[in-house]
Order: sequence, then C-alpha cells, then structure tokens
Amino acid sequence: MKVSIIGVPREIKEQEQRVSVVPSGAFLLTKAGHTMLVEKGAGLGSGISDEEYIGAGCQMIDDAAEVWARSEIIAKVKEPLAEEYQFLRSDLVVFTFFHFAASKPLADACLDSGVSAVAYETIEGKNGTLPLLTPMSEVAGRMSVLAGARNLQRQNGGRGVLLSGVPGVEPGRVVILGGGVVGSNAARMAAGLGARVRIFDIDLERLRYLDDTMPANVNTCFSTPFAVHEAVQAADLVIGAVLVAGDRAPVLVPKEWLLEMPNGSVIVDVAVDQGGCVESCRPTTHADPTYVIDGVVHYCVANMPGAVPRTSTFALTNATQPYLQELASEGLELFVKRDPHRAQGLNVSAGMVFHRGVSKAFKLPLQPIDDLPSFGGTVR
Repeated sequence: MKVSIIGVPREIKEQEQRVSVVPSGAFLLTKAGHTMLVEKGAGLGSGISDEEYIGAGCQMIDDAAEVWARSEIIAKVKEPLAEEYQFLRSDLVVFTFFHFAASKPLADACLDSGVSAVAYETIEGKNGTLPLLTPMSEVAGRMSVLAGARNLQRQNGGRGVLLSGVPGVEPGRVVILGGGVVGSNAARMAAGLGARVRIFDIDLERLRYLDDTMPANVNTCFSTPFAVHEAVQAADLVIGAVLVAGDRAPVLVPKEWLLEMPNGSVIVDVAVDQGGCVESCRPTTHADPTYVIDGVVHYCVANMPGAVPRTSTFALTNATQPYLQELASEGLELFVKRDPHRAQGLNVSAGMVFHRGVSKAFKLPLQPIDDLPSFGGTVR
C-alpha cells in the first residue's frame, strides 16, 4: 500500500465555508499510515474545531502555502482560485470540484503547471451516476426553490408571489429545466410547498420515472424549444438544472425570452458552475447573489451548498471519503487505470486532457488513459 501526504487547505472562495475532509475521515486516513496536513481554521465554517482534527491525528499548519508545498494530494471542495495557481505543480494531485468547462483560465493554469486534476463531478458510478456530484446536487436542488421563493418576495425584487398560494388564490408556477438529481430535488421541494410544477427533460425513460414518483402537482414535459419557451413565458420561477458531465451546459433560455417573462419573475440557474443554461446567467456570490435584467431577477450563486456548510460538508465527505482513501493508498495511476469509472475523474494531467468534456469545451486533443505518463514525469 502506498502512503501519501494529504493536504486540506482552508477554502478561500467568497462565502465558502465547507471543508473537504472531516475528522472521522482524517482519522481513518491517519490510521492507514497517511499524513494529514490541515490548515488551521479549515473546518470552522462547518462547525469543526482544530482540536477535533488534532484528535484525529492531523498536523495543523498555519500557512496555506506550506500545506500545498508539503502535500502529494490536495483535497478541496472548490476549484483552485487565481491566487492558488502558483501552488500547482507537476507532482501534485488535486482532488476537488473543478468544473473546467466554465473557466478557461483554470484549465490553462492546470495544463501549464502539469498538475493532475481529479474532478469530483466527473467520477462515474457503475450505473452511470455521478456519485460525488450527487450529494451537492441534492442540496442545490432543494436550496434553489428556497432561494427562488425568497427572491419572489416583493422586497427582494420579485413579483410578490407566494409559491403555495392560499385558498382562493392560485399557487405559483415553477418551471424546472432538467430532470436529474438537481431537478428532481427541486421539483419535490416546490411541490411540497404547493406550487404548480412543470419539469422538462429529453429522456423519456427519466420522464416516465418522474411521472411515477412525483407528487400530483408535478407535470413532466418533454423538452423542446417551443415547449420550454411557452412554459418560461408563464413562469414565476424558472430553475436551470441541466448537466452535461464535464462539458458546458447547453443554453435553453435565450436572453430575448426575458422580455416575455412576467416582471419580477425569478431565475435560479444551478448550472452556472458549468456555464449556465440561461444565456443571461453570470456567476454571483452569497454576498451579492442577485441581479436584474429586463425585469427578471437572476440568482446565480456558483456555490449554493456553501450557504449550508454543516449539512453540505458531511453530505459531501460521506461520498468523497472512500475515493480519497483509494487515491491515497493506490496512487493516481492505479486509481484511474484499474477502473474506467474512476478514470472519468481524471480531467487533466501532465499538460494533457483526459476527459472528453474538457476536450470538447476547449477543442483540445483528448488523450486515452493509457497515455498517462508515470506520475511525476516530464510535462509535455
């Protein structure tokens, strides 16, 4: 078994309070012989003290630069930001959410440095699911309805609609674009509030499943531009929930449609971290989450689960911990080469692209996984 040095830096994205490893997971890693370097304060936003990490056998480090420099594997929650690009190097594995298709500068930085980027969002399960993306999609899907309901209030710029309605007044109309994990969780949340919900997808089998399992106030719809256009025109709340793993989200709502939407209606684009499925979408933060175009309120926070870090951290690490243990114990080459599903997690390494979504997004050559050089080798 390989023994690794694993670093957990504090997240620096604005209002990001999650942490990538919890003390129980760190304990398992240290018991297996791995060294855990945790930046002081990394867990505080999730209600985890430095003392808990020390009790799990971790070394607490004052400086983020030291964590990056001494580690062989960096475990994060969000992608490296520009000020962290200096820490990327060819003998380092970074295990986190990358969402490369939404950021060419990030892709360029990783390619130029030769770092090995293993992305949570593209690792596949044996049944074609995305097991490390799923828990955050569940959180984001549920939060999207709460964010939409809040921004529909008049004092927040909305049209003053209560999604549940009241006796004698019809409930709000919610349109959800995408019937995957985000969309289905959003639909159940909106239905629970009493809204009238329409959920769109292009997969008939998925629509049949949703039709069988959703509450009576959720209607499933096959997605065509005409049908989506008609639904969006009448919607109080539109939730973008489209995902193409590793690739940019397709644009389903052109900017000109905003002029036809009710004044004060709300768009919540959960797909913003993959470029967004609403053309007028641009990333926002929890500190300044909304903007208005043509009378439509846009909520496009790129790290929505960061607002509920306690729940999100434990949901995420429940999923990521087994993979991190395998990566640390097996090393990158064995981790990706022995299992084609795990291999989907390797987006870039040694200056080359290994994931089809990243290759397509930036029109870069796609390398087969067998071309992965010996780890730590020369960047090509």
